Amino acid sequence: MDIREYLKDNILLFDGAMGTLWMQQNRDADHSCEMANLLRPESVLSIHEAYLDAGAKALKTNTFSLNPSAMNGDRQLMKSCIEAGWKLANEAAKDREIVVFADIGPISKGPQEDVWQQYKAVIDVFADLGAKNYLFETNSSAQCLERAAGYIKQRIPDAFVMTSFAVLPDGYTREGVGGSELIEQMADCGKVDAVGFNCVAGAYHMKKLVSQMNIGGLIFSTMPNAGYPTVVGNRTVYNGDPGYFAMQMAELGAMGVKILGGCCGTTPEHIARLSEAIARGGAEMSDLEETAIAPVKKDRNRLWKKLEEGKRVFAVEIDPPKTAELGKFMSAAWQLKAAGVDSITLADCPIGRTRMDSSLLACKIKRELDIDPLPHMTCRDRNLNATKALLLGLSVEGVDNVLIVTGDPIPTAERDEVKSVFNFNSRKLAAFITSLNNAELERPFRIFGALNINAANFNAELSRAKQKIQSGISAFLTQPVLTKQAVENLRVAHRELDAKILGGIMPIISYRNACFIQSEVTGINVAEEIIELYKDLDREKSEEMAVKISLEAAKQIAPYVDGYYLMTPFMRTDIIIKIKAEIEKEVG
Repeated sequence: MDIREYLKDNILLFDGAMGTLWMQQNRDADHSCEMANLLRPESVLSIHEAYLDAGAKALKTNTFSLNPSAMNGDRQLMKSCIEAGWKLANEAAKDREIVVFADIGPISKGPQEDVWQQYKAVIDVFADLGAKNYLFETNSSAQCLERAAGYIKQRIPDAFVMTSFAVLPDGYTREGVGGSELIEQMADCGKVDAVGFNCVAGAYHMKKLVSQMNIGGLIFSTMPNAGYPTVVGNRTVYNGDPGYFAMQMAELGAMGVKILGGCCGTTPEHIARLSEAIARGGAEMSDLEETAIAPVKKDRNRLWKKLEEGKRVFAVEIDPPKTAELGKFMSAAWQLKAAGVDSITLADCPIGRTRMDSSLLACKIKRELDIDPLPHMTCRDRNLNATKALLLGLSVEGVDNVLIVTGDPIPTAERDEVKSVFNFNSRKLAAFITSLNNAELERPFRIFGALNINAANFNAELSRAKQKIQSGISAFLTQPVLTKQAVENLRVAHRELDAKILGGIMPIISYRNACFIQSEVTGINVAEEIIELYKDLDREKSEEMAVKISLEAAKQIAPYVDGYYLMTPFMRTDIIIKIKAEIEKEVG
């Protein structure tokens, strides 16, 4: 079959899920379904044939998880399994007018060059076998896919290459990347013949996602799951009705989707019912939901407006309480509001220790104080769903700014009982929020990031900062300036970064405090001469020294910053207010 000619007048029907069906039929197996290519080839062949008998015109090889990482580096075993899987699919296809696709699952762990070399190793095996059709499926990002498609086209100029992304019902992958953005990226690269979605979402939600996109001019593919799974007796079970699946999929065909098939939970019965629906001519469009109208963006961000106007801002950090007692915190917040602070920043469980939720506190002080909060949001303790839910709540409450940090890991001794959750790093989370801003939010966020001006390798820190800007970060809060090198690094950052910068000021209130910060706090360096200044000073003189040193730091960094980020020691807002007043008097 010539795929390109076939697609001009027909919908290409793929098979359904190999993995879930094979596991259902081989519950006694102690190996993966891909290893069955060698150990139980008849079980794989029978499933291929069942899908073809059901009406499938395209067949995926049973090779989804065959790559060097999944095979623990055993490339010879990988090669043998791929060769066996290719042979079985072609044996099933013999004497039938169908096409066989080399099926390649996601390879996402490790440095980009290592990921690419793994893709190349898999492609080379298939190309040597004579494969002309390739499906890269269930991807959460586009990492190396354009390069892989280009390599295939270089080796096999008439190859047909498909890329498919696994999107949640809200349209984002597990890495927080918008599915429509990935589709556009692959479609525009000029090296991919078909694009689409598969897995994670059911047919109804996948249909809804596609209805909100413009797929005109694309060879588009959808291969949803058979609904959503339940767990019965320690087994994952899909109970989706094949007839309902076929109805939703036929409507996708009527919308212009040219390639249909099934993913997890779909069986030959699902494909048979879908084949019948396609043969009947698809579905009427009358009952499809109308495409949602994009909301009008409303940006009422006072903090950002002041920064854009070139006015120097003051953001002050106070730690959320460790208990449910909020009196001292709110009193401090009121004092800062009265002193004319522009924003209160709130750390998100620093050093992995539990404190009151920074986002909930941000909502409270926004409502009660009418001050612009800047809650920190770590990537540590929330998965994609929890992160999006929190962002939607913050947006509704009028919290316009968030500071994104990867987050400190949970202390080692606690990891056996308390697990860290890292769905993102700060760059990926920033890109996710940017995507939300563009697609869903009536009131978009301004995204702030952290800049470590005390980093030992500041060139690497600058490189990461530039990547953060590309991901949507508009401004940076720096670590405190307590050394000459920090001032120099800030000067370089001002020159190199196209973003607003709030320079960090942390008043040191005693000799003991200085020694603690230098020895115990990661990312903060205190000059030895500053530590020496505090020796033998009483409380009053130490506080005077704190104001003096902070003011001097503010003067030194003034040409390189758009405002100041003041860190409150031990809830001592009185010192912060003095420092703010001195800066306004001496620096302006």
